[in-house]
Amino acid sequence: MDGVAPPTLLAADLAGRLPRLGGMARPNGVVIASERFWAFAGVDGSLAEGEMPPAPGLLRRVPLVRGLVRLGAAVSPLARRRGVLGGRERLFLAAVVVASFAFFVLPDGFELAAGIGLSVLMVGWLLRGRTLHLHGAEHRTIRAVEERSLEATWNGEARPSRFATRCGTNFAALVLPVAAIAERVWPLPAAAVALLSLALTMELWLAIEGSRRRVARAFLAPGLLLQRLTTREPTLDETRVALRAAESVLRRELA
Repeated sequence: MDGVAPPTLLAADLAGRLPRLGGMARPNGVVIASERFWAFAGVDGSLAEGEMPPAPGLLRRVPLVRGLVRLGAAVSPLARRRGVLGGRERLFLAAVVVASFAFFVLPDGFELAAGIGLSVLMVGWLLRGRTLHLHGAEHRTIRAVEERSLEATWNGEARPSRFATRCGTNFAALVLPVAAIAERVWPLPAAAVALLSLALTMELWLAIEGSRRRVARAFLAPGLLLQRLTTREPTLDETRVALRAAESVLRRELA
C-alpha cells in the first residue's frame, strides 16, 4: 500500500467543518459513511463507493420515526444489491432479521434459547476474520476526523482511541434492556414491540449524544466496556484501510 497520505486527508485536517461520519467493520474491509455518501475499502486494496438514501425531511423530524429512518440508512450499504455484501450474505442477514421478530411469538422457554442461539450466530458472523481489528481501525479513523489528525494517523504519528461513543455496540447495549421493559409494559403485537424498542432506544441515543452531562454519558459505559471485546488494536495497514474509505467520503463531501 502506498505510504504517502492522500491529499484529501490533509485538506480535511485544515477544513473548518466536516460532516459527522459513521462506520462499520467487515472481515474484509471497512465501511465509512456520511449522511450523503458511503465507501467500502477492502483489505485487498479495492474501493466501492455509493450514495446514501435521502430521507424525507418530514420523517427526519418525527419522534420515534426518525430513529428508524436513521437505522435504515445506517445499514443501507449492506442491504443494497451493489453494496458491500454478496447475495448470500444479504439473504442471511434478512433471515436473521425476520427470525428475531418471530422469537416474540415463541413460548417463553423456547424464546430465550432461540434468542441466545441466534445472538451467538449473529455475533460469530459479524466478528469473524479480521473484523475486530478493523473495527478498532474504523473507530480510530472517525476519531482522527474529529481531532483533525488524519494525516498524522495515516503516517503513524498519531494513534487516536479505538473506542467510540457512537459505536453500534453502545446502541446494542442500550436496546436490550429497553426491549425487555417494552415487552413487559406494552401489550402489543411482537413485531410492534420490537420496532417500538428500536425507536425508543434511538430517541435515548439521540438524547445522550446531545447531552454533555455526566449522568447521560453513564448510559454509554456498558457499551464502551463491551468494545474491549468487540475491538482489537489495529495495525497501521489496517488503520489505513479505514482511512482510505474515509478519504473517499471526505473527497466527495469537500467537493
